[in-house]
This record gives sequence, structure tokens and C-alpha cells, in this order.
Amino acid sequence: MKGLVICMANLIESARLQIDELLRAAHARAVSAGTLEQAELRGAGSVSKDGIGGDWASNHALTSAKALKMRPKELADILVDNLELEGSFFEKAEVAGPGFINLTLSDHWYEAVLNAIGKDKADYGRSNVGNGERVMVEFVSANPTGPMTIGNARGGALGDTLAEILSWSGHDVSREFYVNDEGNQIELFGRSIEARYLQLCLGEDAVEFPEDGYHGEDIRDLAALIRERDGDIYVQMPGEERRRAFVDFALPYNIEKMRAHLERYRIRFDKWFHESELYETGYVDETLECLNKAGDTYEKDGALWLRNTEFGADKDEVMRRANGFFTYYASDIAYHRNKFIKRGFERVINVWGADHHGHAIRFNATMSAPALGLDDKRLDFIIMQMVRLTRGGETVKVSKRTGKALTLNDLLDEISADACRFFFNAKPDTHLEFDLDLAVRQDSENPVYYVQYAHARICSMIKQLASEGYSVPAAADIDTSVLREPQETELMKQLAFLPEEIALAARDYDPSRLNRYLMDLAARFHRFYAACRIRGSEPEVLRARLYLSDCTRQALANALGIIGVTAPEAM
Repeated sequence: MKGLVICMANLIESARLQIDELLRAAHARAVSAGTLEQAELRGAGSVSKDGIGGDWASNHALTSAKALKMRPKELADILVDNLELEGSFFEKAEVAGPGFINLTLSDHWYEAVLNAIGKDKADYGRSNVGNGERVMVEFVSANPTGPMTIGNARGGALGDTLAEILSWSGHDVSREFYVNDEGNQIELFGRSIEARYLQLCLGEDAVEFPEDGYHGEDIRDLAALIRERDGDIYVQMPGEERRRAFVDFALPYNIEKMRAHLERYRIRFDKWFHESELYETGYVDETLECLNKAGDTYEKDGALWLRNTEFGADKDEVMRRANGFFTYYASDIAYHRNKFIKRGFERVINVWGADHHGHAIRFNATMSAPALGLDDKRLDFIIMQMVRLTRGGETVKVSKRTGKALTLNDLLDEISADACRFFFNAKPDTHLEFDLDLAVRQDSENPVYYVQYAHARICSMIKQLASEGYSVPAAADIDTSVLREPQETELMKQLAFLPEEIALAARDYDPSRLNRYLMDLAARFHRFYAACRIRGSEPEVLRARLYLSDCTRQALANALGIIGVTAPEAM
């Protein structure tokens, strides 16, 4: 294969590059022979959807015929006549339709696929397309004044999976949770706990609860914890001091509970960044000064405004209220300057809910302000749509156990983390209907069960064959050419797609590609298992099929691991 492009990490991409190289070489031979004129040969190879007539199809003749002043089919015939496929990943080429060139994969390509999996094992699918780019993925970032919601559950699955996909694609990834521990919501948090605490101590009618306070049962629980720990000692304390004491207890308590629930969900953040740090270090003041000096702010009605319309937004934004307090918008700008300038991330991805769509558009406009020094930086948003949980066809909003609003932790009491991670890892820009009944079913209708069963089935088969004296062979000890049944070649093609799917998922910010890949891989394995006998086959065939099965097990385990789902060995 001297001179031919081979990318062992991605055999799909390698085949695509080879098609272009082989056809360019064929064109050069035809030019030398006087059959074709010199011109730029353009086109691309693509995987045939149905495999009829070949495994790949090239459109080079169709896209280059005009430049060579000839009919596409005539050009295709000449190119095929001058193709030299020896030593390549292809064994045959034919002209089809108006000028497509169909190419059939050779045993060499299938052998390369299985060798790559055998060599890389648990790292099969990794690449370096990211070239070490430093990327931060910020996700969940739930308000610490209350429990995490079902929306947070979806954002957690999407953000964590995307971060893992980017890591597998060669990026230097950091996962971050932004803790909003400053501003009006924290003041209101303290007032809400205060009211519930005083009601416990003095009676329900003794204190009026703030109309705009947090009315959840979790606030009552926090007040009860404080009273159980300290009794009535805060009743006579000055209000501001009392509220500060309550926040100092309740905020870390809630954050640690969030951390525990997220770890139960198999999410661990590299950093929990506190908004208060931006104020303590003077970074908000510094950021505002940059905008003031550039003339990007103005005063109106006692408040300080950002001229955001000058950067393409549909409205200006308040940065500091008339009462002297900064807005969340001001701290958000400082936070992103901190990400890019102070900590040096080359790209930042924020996973936000649909209710933040307008804010994301306006904030992206703000990031182009020259005074911020972020012109050459990249800030991307993933806006995820809403989730509707159903049981028996009806919408579910409360926990069966508590009778209260359903939280992430409540959901994990009912549904396995595996099912939650798989179901929530759906395409982010679509509304998600999560069927709780389906998620607990143990049959092929449940997609996560269907995929996990394929892995467990392979493990069980390997264990059974081992008891009969057959161990998984090394790649060098099998003959790939005996794997020529349609179900075998289709399975090997699907195995080859894992590195490609991971790279495309990273490029498109679409973690759900891994779900679809896993479903296709499991389906092809089940078809292979039903059609191609392993036990009782000729020794050479048995070894090859056993090795192919083990490669499938590895690919399933790798892809499941990326989306945060376990790969059971028995079910």
C-alpha cells in the first residue's frame, strides 16, 4: 500500500481519502496516455446506503465532467479503466447510472478494521482531531437555592456526554458547574428560610412569608434542620445577621447535596466555580471598567446600561441597578472573560435550557464588544428543548414516593441511571418525551436494554465457549476472508464507523449520534448472531466469528462508556 493514505484511527475516513487519491492517480494516468486533458478532478466518496452495486460511491466524474468537456459516464468509464486498486482498500470498481463510480471494499479493509479494534481495545474510537484544544463545557449550573429539576437532568446527560466525546476527539476538556451564590436570589433564599424558621419557632401566623419567596418543601426542610441543630437561638438575632447565618449553612448544604446527586448520576465536575469569586477578586469591577473606558455604557434612570444594540443585540442590558447592585448580566460577562482571558480556554460551550434562548443570542452579541478582547475567541451554545415525562400516557410532574415536584434524585429512585443517561442523551434541539414505563421494561422495545443485552449476550457466549476450550484469538490468528456473509460484512462496517461517529458528534455538538450508533450496532450484531452459527462451525470460521464478536463487545462497551451507561456482562 505504498503511497496510499491510511488513517488507522478512522477506517471510514481512510477509505474516503483513498478513493480521492486513487481516482486522481487514474486521471493522471489517463492524461499521460492522452485519453484525458489536464484539469482539476473534484469530487468525494460516500458510503452507499443500501450497498447495492458497491460499498462506496464516488461522484468525481459527475462533478468534473464539465471541466473536462465530456459526458460524466464517459469520464467515469475512462477513470475506472485507469484505476489501479492493488494494495488499496478496494477490490472492484464499476460505473453506475449517469456517472457514479461504485467501489467494493476488499478483505484488506475488513482486516484493518478488526486489527484496529484489537490494537486499540478500550481506546478504539479515540482520535486527535481536536489537537489538544482547551475546551470548557459548562452545564447544569442549577440554582443552588433548590433541588435539581428534570431539565437539569437532561442538561447533565447532554453536557457530560458532549464533554466526553470532545475528550475522545483529542480536546483538552474541562467540565464546569457555575454556582450562582450572589445576587437577589440568594437574598430571597435567606428571607425564605428565615420566614419558615420563625414560623417554626413562633407559629405559622407569627411571620408572613415573602410573596416572591421560595415556596418549596425544601425550604421548610432547611429551616427544620437549622432549628433541630441550633434551637431558637436565631429568633432574637438581628435580621441581616440571621439571614446571613442561614445562607452560610444552607447554601453549602444544598451544593453538597447537588454534588452527591450528580455523582449518583455519574457526573463529576472538574470545577465548581462560585459567582462570589468574581466579586471577591474584583473581576466584575474590572470588566465593567473595560466597558466604561470604551464608551460602551451609559447611565439612565440611575442605572448603568450596556450599549448592547451596538453589537447586534435587540436591546440594551442593565449592568448595575439604581440601588448599586450588579445584575447577573454583568457577572456573566465577567465570568466569560475569566474563562477566556484569565484561564485561557480556547473554546467555551454552554449547555442552556430553552428559556435561555433569547439571552444566549444577546449574550453572544455582547462577546463581540472589542473592549472585552474576545474577538478571536469562540463561545458556543447548546440550547436544549423541554422534557415531558409520561407514565401510562399521562404527564408526570410529581414523585410517586414523595408526592412533590419530581426532581433528578426522585427520578433516579424510580429509573436506573443507565436509562436516564441514555434517554436524556437525545438530540438537544428537539422536545423530549421520556416514557417512564418504557425506561424500566426489560425487552427489545427499551433501547438501552436492547443495546446492553447485545453486550451481555456476547460476554455470555465468550464465557460459554471458554468453558469448551475456545478463547478469543489474537487478530494475527484469524483469517478475515472467511467472514463474507452479508451479516458479517455489515457488522464490520458498523464497527468501522465508531471513530467517525465520535468525530462527527464532536463537530456537530450532537451526543445523540452515539445513541443511534449503538442501536445500529446492536441490531447488526443480533442479525449476525441469528444468521451465522459460531458454536459447531469449522475451527477457522469459529475463531474469526468469535473474534468479530469480541470486537463488537469492545465497541459497544466503548460507546456506552462515552454516554455514561454501563456495559453489563450478564442480564
